[in-house]
Amino acid sequence: MEKFENLKKVASSVRKKILYSIYYAGSGHPGGALSCADILVYLYFREMNISDLNDPERDRFILSKGHSCPALYAVLSEKGFIPEEELWKLRKTGALLQGHPEMGIPGVEAPSGSLGQGFSFALGVALAAKRTGRKFRTYVLLGDGECNEGEVWEGAMFGAFHQLDNLVAIVDYNKLQSDSHCEEVTSLDPLAEKWKAFNWNVVEINGHSFEEIAFALDIARKVRRKPTCIVAHTVKGKGVSFMENNPLWHGSRAPTRKELKLALKELES
Repeated sequence: MEKFENLKKVASSVRKKILYSIYYAGSGHPGGALSCADILVYLYFREMNISDLNDPERDRFILSKGHSCPALYAVLSEKGFIPEEELWKLRKTGALLQGHPEMGIPGVEAPSGSLGQGFSFALGVALAAKRTGRKFRTYVLLGDGECNEGEVWEGAMFGAFHQLDNLVAIVDYNKLQSDSHCEEVTSLDPLAEKWKAFNWNVVEINGHSFEEIAFALDIARKVRRKPTCIVAHTVKGKGVSFMENNPLWHGSRAPTRKELKLALKELES
């Protein structure tokens, strides 16, 4: 739709920044960063109240799948929270931006990397807001492979028990983890039904459709006495044909100069 054209342009810019930053770093996790780009763009440019990072009532975003931080850094750059030139120093010794989010980076609310812990942190933030009468909302992005962690399901019980309707968990369901497909490692299906069984409000969407992302978040705002889980079906490596659905591009790999040029050309088109 026309009303999302600007977001599409931002998402394209974010994907280019992801690829450039990983190229200059010489390593990273391009697949999962590209798959969650549209979700982060919508959250930061339409959904969240986050214009002032010092506002105690600002909405909070926690990247639980911390290895996809090039996407978060690119979005924070688009928002003007961190200088663009810091992206080109990704993973460099002494630089601001490392391979997982760290405190001290403007816009980063929690360090993450050990899978499952970011979700637990988000639950604590949401509960604290409830108990202190704060009106801000908390959003947390999990990976599908991350949902193999027992800590995630302990957290799911906790969130439902405390009726955290100010919390939205989004699963970047790109069907790949580490070096293989999820179904070949530990199958997650039926993923939506699992979250429903833990008494969460669940919405399944196409995680690359701004219309569907908007629809799901609108539902989440209206639900009372239940946290919401959005199962976002995505494509790993979205936007770059030779990266899409290819386990080789999960992590520890950067595009060559030739691959970068080809990827950027595809994103331009």
